[in-house]
Amino acid sequence: MTGTLTLLNLAGYVALLLWGVHMVSTGVMRAFGSDLRRVLGRSLRHRLNAFLIGLGVTAALQSSTATGLMATSFVASGVIGLAPALAVILGANVGTTLIVQVLSFDVSLVAPILILVGVIAFKRGGRTRTRDLGRVWIGLGLILLALHLLVVAIEPAAQVPALRAVFGLVASAPALGVLIAAVFAWAAHSSVAVVLLIMSLAGAGVIQPAAVVALVTGANLGSGINPVLEGAGSGNPAHRRLPIGNLLTRTVGVAVALPLAAPIVDLLLPLDPDPVRLAANFHTAFNLVLAIPFFIILPATARLLEWLLPDRSENLQDPGTPLHLDDSALSDPHLALANAARETLRMADIVEAMLRGVIEAFQADDRRRVAEISRMDDGVDSLHRAIKLHLTRISRDGFDDEAGRRYSDVLSFAINLEHIGDIIDKNVMELAAKRVRFRLAFSDEGMEEIRAMCERLLANLKLAIAVFMTGDAHAAARLIAEKEVFRELERHATETHFGRLREGRLESIETSALHLDILRDTRRINSHIAAAGYPALDAANAARPRLLREGASGWVEPALDTGG
Repeated sequence: MTGTLTLLNLAGYVALLLWGVHMVSTGVMRAFGSDLRRVLGRSLRHRLNAFLIGLGVTAALQSSTATGLMATSFVASGVIGLAPALAVILGANVGTTLIVQVLSFDVSLVAPILILVGVIAFKRGGRTRTRDLGRVWIGLGLILLALHLLVVAIEPAAQVPALRAVFGLVASAPALGVLIAAVFAWAAHSSVAVVLLIMSLAGAGVIQPAAVVALVTGANLGSGINPVLEGAGSGNPAHRRLPIGNLLTRTVGVAVALPLAAPIVDLLLPLDPDPVRLAANFHTAFNLVLAIPFFIILPATARLLEWLLPDRSENLQDPGTPLHLDDSALSDPHLALANAARETLRMADIVEAMLRGVIEAFQADDRRRVAEISRMDDGVDSLHRAIKLHLTRISRDGFDDEAGRRYSDVLSFAINLEHIGDIIDKNVMELAAKRVRFRLAFSDEGMEEIRAMCERLLANLKLAIAVFMTGDAHAAARLIAEKEVFRELERHATETHFGRLREGRLESIETSALHLDILRDTRRINSHIAAAGYPALDAANAARPRLLREGASGWVEPALDTGG
């Protein structure tokens, strides 16, 4: 019974350690996540910069997995090449060792102070960032507290026969130690937490120095498994290059370090005989020594991964994968803009499907359909990012006024489509999910108003696509006039809704807030759709004096009212 309680205490302290690491990582991400991502994205052109930025960002986040996910997203979107991204991962692996070095010293006395300061900042902080930093301090305090409790609990735990048998196997079979630590790091999603646990075991004299080396290498190996498994769902093998390259690097390190465990111990122990410091020093040395040779051969490693995992994006059914953005056309502005326009039409197709889904979402009680429509916005966002990047890379040679206007048209239409997708995802689908969750039903008249406005949006979107493709000024004037028509529809729908409220209609009372929010969001969507008409009208206004000077025949002046 005593052994069972001891193991339960040990498991609880390990859980506390994991939670502390999680709080530090999420707190830093919430406080500085966008800044760190921006720094990471701007500094990845050269391998050395990428290595140093990866080290610094991971030292702040305490999660090489989070840094790796950022780098993977940059590679997938074409922002950076594979070699600089691999350099980021090498730096991230070294960055995880810095907090381990700090915590290898006895700083448990400051744990209560960190938790106290963190709670005050979290509860009393007037700014969001202050509260997020409070979360970081609480997490650091919990890590120190958990480490102290682990040291206290490990000594009696070491006397449990089953645990002693496991540690004896690790000492006699280092490969088993690598496997055990790898499984723990995979389950915990953190090599830092597992290395800190190994340090506690070593400090209590439970494991021998050679076993420390085996367990630390296993922890490093296990933390590289999660990104590979998370990327396994991607249909494009190219998106798995970075996590597989990271796992390959760590596997080579384990294969080299494990047979040399005894010489490594002999080399590191004279530097500091403390077993805790041995674990921390080997963790740092393992990642630093591994980074040096792989940093030198990064271009060759990138080429090998590209050969092993070819890009198969053209065969994907993912609607968010660009199909028409051809890099070879970037030197010809007109051709490159035509490709971007084709991709923008694919964005419009997804938005049209989302609008059709809005009607279904409010008519049926299907949570899965609501979630499916929300996920479609991911495709809109992916295409929007790809189009923007493509536009920024178009050559300026031969970039005449016509190309400049088309550049602006494509960018403006893509931005408006992305906004529409966000409104449907973050606002309209939230309302649909709320309706399903609380089993609410609109009145027949209210549902008919929503359906009519959504169908009007679909018709206006088709008109906007036609304007975008042809630049027809008459169609553009009709599209912009729809803004006033839609305002009138919203006003009429609001008045009739309040009429039903005055009549005491129960279904209208229950869904009043939802109904009014939907009317507001449909008007916002229509405003973004109608914005596609302004470039065509501006172009027609600019061309009218020239056509009159040239005596153009057959010119019929459209109603060029550009008022909103």
